[in-house]
Amino acid sequence: MHELAGGSITMSSPPEPYKASETPLGTARHVRIITIGAGASGINMIRTLREKLRNYEHVVYEKNQSVGGTWYENRYPGCQCDIPAHNYQFSWKHNPSWSTFFASAPEIENYLRRICDEENMLPSIKTSHQVKSAIWNESNSKWELKIQDLKSGEIFTDSCHFLLNAAGILNNWKWPDIKGLHDFKGDLLHTAAWPEGYEYAGKKVAVIGNGSSGVQVVPAIQPDVQELVHFIRSPLWVTPTQQQMIARTPGNILESIEMDGDRFTPAQIEKFHADPEYYLKFIKAVEEDINNKFPLLIKDSPTQKYAQGMLTQFMTACLGNDERLTKLLIPSFPVGCRRLTPAVGYLQSLTKPNVRIVPDPIVEVVPNGIKINTGEIIEVDTLVCATGFDVSFCPRFPVVGRSGNLQDIWKRETPRAYMSSSVPGFPNYFMFLGPNAPIGHGSVFTITEHVAHYITSIIAKCQTESIISLCPTSSALADFSEHIDAFMPRTAWSGSCRSWFKGGKETGPVTALHPGSRIHWFHMLERFRGEDFEYVREGRNRFAYLGNGFSTIELGEGDKTWYLGSLKKE
Repeated sequence: MHELAGGSITMSSPPEPYKASETPLGTARHVRIITIGAGASGINMIRTLREKLRNYEHVVYEKNQSVGGTWYENRYPGCQCDIPAHNYQFSWKHNPSWSTFFASAPEIENYLRRICDEENMLPSIKTSHQVKSAIWNESNSKWELKIQDLKSGEIFTDSCHFLLNAAGILNNWKWPDIKGLHDFKGDLLHTAAWPEGYEYAGKKVAVIGNGSSGVQVVPAIQPDVQELVHFIRSPLWVTPTQQQMIARTPGNILESIEMDGDRFTPAQIEKFHADPEYYLKFIKAVEEDINNKFPLLIKDSPTQKYAQGMLTQFMTACLGNDERLTKLLIPSFPVGCRRLTPAVGYLQSLTKPNVRIVPDPIVEVVPNGIKINTGEIIEVDTLVCATGFDVSFCPRFPVVGRSGNLQDIWKRETPRAYMSSSVPGFPNYFMFLGPNAPIGHGSVFTITEHVAHYITSIIAKCQTESIISLCPTSSALADFSEHIDAFMPRTAWSGSCRSWFKGGKETGPVTALHPGSRIHWFHMLERFRGEDFEYVREGRNRFAYLGNGFSTIELGEGDKTWYLGSLKKE
């Protein structure tokens, strides 16, 4: 064969004649898989691999001392999930025993720990192990990792064919960038690193931030503190709880549910246990209500306008018709521009006599308090930063692929990922809840189940079709990103408000959310689009996996005439 190289004609030897292998179609090549993180995504991946994959080994590295991810880490007063508890669980592991309509952080953590015990997952999980770097080695088509045992301090290496990042986005908390913050001489706390047993009663406490954690910690501590000074930078839309909204609909599922406030009665919990069909009907009814919320996020739609009017009335009533508070807290930006939250008891707590709302910008933190731009120094005993997480999507450690370090790429460019899970130039690397995943669309549990099935199907394809590595093409990502950018302006998410949906900025591209509904996301991930990927194969012939003419189906012990239907089991 002749080829042109550097302007001259060179000769190359012809390829060796192709020979069919002696392995049957369907033979799965052995692969090693590493997952980073033992939160909901990592735990579910253990189960999905067990159900769907053959001939593999899998280890999960978790930096914390126990499993649970964000529900292990977040322990601040009032911490709970604002998705209904019976829908914030795996479809394969129902928990009829949830005690309240919205589960607390400890109850969710216990649920995840119990799963690991009951499903014998702990042997696959190495806690107190932190990944320090991951580098793709093209010569052996493996990811080579450096990992630190946080108990011994030892750093060792490990390698895998597939690297799955399940570290999560709301995981890497950060201090706010405020001058003099660490000069404060009182107690400086962050909601994501709340010291166990901290005593705040009787103290003058400042809370900075009114995001998802701020609106929970404020009403939780307000009754017990001497004074609560709440610093807010922007207003937010507060909604009735899912429980309240469902209850307003005639003939709703909650009419048959026995509750004591937001708690399920013992009799109701027993009924859930005794009748799985009835319990599933309840779960599905609540889930359908959750899924129906996407239309109100379409900017300037009749549903959006109706929601804005109703929420204005609701918030005004919760604030006791206080004119100053309504001006400070009811937004002018579209409903859904910032994450919608029920914020149970938050608005009501702001009307209490021991609460002061401060909308003035903070100039600096001084040893005895906080200085605002009016020149006033507000003295406090405790400073609570409810200021959230690093939502840049940049990995917390170097991830070096063919195209360089993903940290550097996403620092200089808008974070982009193909279907939120993979990146050109990073072979066999997959993320859970990467850029533009539906993190704000509902329960993360069922979302991560779909991602796990999608990733597992890709790994199985590689195992059985002689594919050593694969990654999306740059053109596929460019087209996917073009669609996102064209779609997002029609949503409330793109409105002018400071939101972690836009990386904490007031304007800019929406990087945190999927361009469509929750069902749209599930539908999108039903099939792997192989045409969007580039491959490295074991040999030059893409059909080498067809092998010796036999199939593992006919050589195995299962039903060899499955295509005629299944016989009833005797």
